Amino acid sequence: MKRFDWPALMRLGLGQLRLTPAQFWALTPAELALMAGLDGARAMNRSGLMELMAKYPDERNEHGGCDSGSGQS
Repeated sequence: MKRFDWPALMRLGLGQLRLTPAQFWALTPAELALMAGLDGARAMNRSGLMELMAKYPDERNEHGGCDSGSGQS
């Protein structure tokens, strides 16, 4: 198993990118990789969004609206 170099990631996020601790810890690994300019990291484009929407469509509730999937009614 490959380990994360947390000190290096924190130096990048907090030092070079000047994120607050809250901003840094709220990032997903994909967002951090994109901000770091790592190979293979890319922002989602419209076709990627459309593909996800087709794969995971919102479910309609009895009122005709979309359920958010939060489990709350």
